[in-house]
Amino acid sequence: MTVARTRYAGPVTEARIHPHALVAQGFATDEALAAVLDRYPVELFDINLYDYDAAGQVSLRTGVRGRLGGAELLAAIQQGRLWVNLREVETGWPELWAAAMAEFDGVQSRYPGLRAVRHAGQLILSSPKARVPYHFDAAGVVLFHLRGRKRVFVYPGDETHLAEIDMEQVVARQTTEELPYDLAFEVDAQVMDLKPGEALIWPLYAPHRVENLDAFCVSLSVEFQTWPSRFRNGALFTNAVLRGAGGRPRFTDRMSTPELAARWAASLALKRAGVMRSRIAGLPRDFEPDAAAADGARDLVA
Repeated sequence: MTVARTRYAGPVTEARIHPHALVAQGFATDEALAAVLDRYPVELFDINLYDYDAAGQVSLRTGVRGRLGGAELLAAIQQGRLWVNLREVETGWPELWAAAMAEFDGVQSRYPGLRAVRHAGQLILSSPKARVPYHFDAAGVVLFHLRGRKRVFVYPGDETHLAEIDMEQVVARQTTEELPYDLAFEVDAQVMDLKPGEALIWPLYAPHRVENLDAFCVSLSVEFQTWPSRFRNGALFTNAVLRGAGGRPRFTDRMSTPELAARWAASLALKRAGVMRSRIAGLPRDFEPDAAAADGARDLVA
């Protein structure tokens, strides 16, 4: 039986790899990375450790930037089990961002009807044995791989693999992006191995997880919004508010475009009013990078 890869309309219907030319421009060398780690704004660092049980369920620990210099921090990532996201590359590393936008335009041109209206980037530096759990992004994504080897598992975006009630909670920032996971999902995964110079795009909202293949990895994730995705995200937020108040809103894939647009407009007013505040902004941080410690991290001392 053929598995539908997504229940949301859009020009990207399956995961696909495209070439890119960012590697030759020197953005992923140790020297370039150490320099950018030295100067990157500390408030834009996300440093995570993931632990898994036998059923593939995950627990998350979050850390702080710490006091290491760029070269020392890079060494901790390269020998540990850390997953480091440098958010807002568009402001933190504008030279990389300008080069990436040229490459993004080339990928976008391969999908008639794909029109990104907003972009955001995060540079991902991850340890050789790092894994990212089953999750989804509330945006389209092109993942430009720059260094190392990683394996990406992309799953169908149907109700079984991606319950819309869970999507509402993520979009409304009531929980992190991780989703309920079942080992039985593996039979439906598209499995893509990425090497430097390859960019991976997948359908909007498709759940996915990532494993590094015993190598330090560098990737640039370019997230993008289209008007259809903005409408749907707004509708998901509004539905989260309605559901939290005891309502039973219809799923967004059953809504017309005018209804989605109306719920998006409602979400803007609800956010301005502070009706549903983020529950993930204050996640506790309990470690900092340390190249001499197990997993490249040591516990913070109170």
